[in-house]
Amino acid sequence: MQDFVLSGRAVDVVLLVIAIEFIVLVSLAREQRTRAAVTWFFALMPGVMLLLALRAALVGAGWPWVALLIAASFPFHLIDLMRRR
Repeated sequence: MQDFVLSGRAVDVVLLVIAIEFIVLVSLAREQRTRAAVTWFFALMPGVMLLLALRAALVGAGWPWVALLIAASFPFHLIDLMRRR
């Protein structure tokens, strides 16, 4: 189990579940699928970026990659907040 987590595969599984969740949520939107896709994209992307940062840290990527991915989550978060207002 330790190898599963430290190799980043656990994060890959979570990212796969998020991708499936996105597909299901968009497919359930009977009307305005494009709008639903954009809404769910910006809602899920901050978490995806943080998970990618976690994966980068677990596999030993350099700190600039981890920092870049963490920083990339912030604009997505702000866009999501602005869209919800």
